[in-house]
Amino acid sequence: MSDKPGQRSHPPVVVQVRGEAALFTRPELRVERVSYPVMTPTAATGVLDAIFWKPEFRWVPVKIEVLRPIQQFNLRRNETSDLPSLADAVNKGRRINTVASRDQRSALCLRDVEYRIYAQVELAAHADKRDVAYREQFRRRVNRGACYQQPFLGSKEFPVSFFPPDERKPIDLTEDLGIMLHRIHYGPPTKFDWFTARLEKGVLHVPARGIPGDGVGIAGVA
Repeated sequence: MSDKPGQRSHPPVVVQVRGEAALFTRPELRVERVSYPVMTPTAATGVLDAIFWKPEFRWVPVKIEVLRPIQQFNLRRNETSDLPSLADAVNKGRRINTVASRDQRSALCLRDVEYRIYAQVELAAHADKRDVAYREQFRRRVNRGACYQQPFLGSKEFPVSFFPPDERKPIDLTEDLGIMLHRIHYGPPTKFDWFTARLEKGVLHVPARGIPGDGVGIAGVA
């Protein structure tokens, strides 16, 4: 058994999530928000981090199973184009004028969703524990329903509940999903990895590595 940083020596941890709605925005559609039909790896990472996060490791989603039929609905959302920098907000006390800079946009969302997330623990170079310690801490938190902050499904408007996995089979659906965000490398500079996603009988398999790029010229993603 190996516990070296970057190596995976155990079966993935598993958690099941359920929500009334979700929005996993396709990046190539900027004006109107259109959700992928399934959860994305970055959204799965966000849920896992909300449950259990430590700087000594990062979550690496390897598989996402879709457990309920895909249903969509339209929603009108208020968004703001006035986004001050962190320095302005902290040093100058600048506030967002949500009335003057409010835009109403349509969003194509998902309704009544449930997923089973499989993920590995990838240790950082400075980790001082074996990966099994973090895996067991995660399992205990899932069993207790404990989290550092409320997990959500792509948008904070859509909170999600989480619990230990059951044995239900994924839905029987195969579909090409197009280019999907694989991982965000936070900078500076911030970089992005992508991959060609495909749902196979209700299962989205996430490759170990994505294709580096800033989004420009990748199958129309800008």
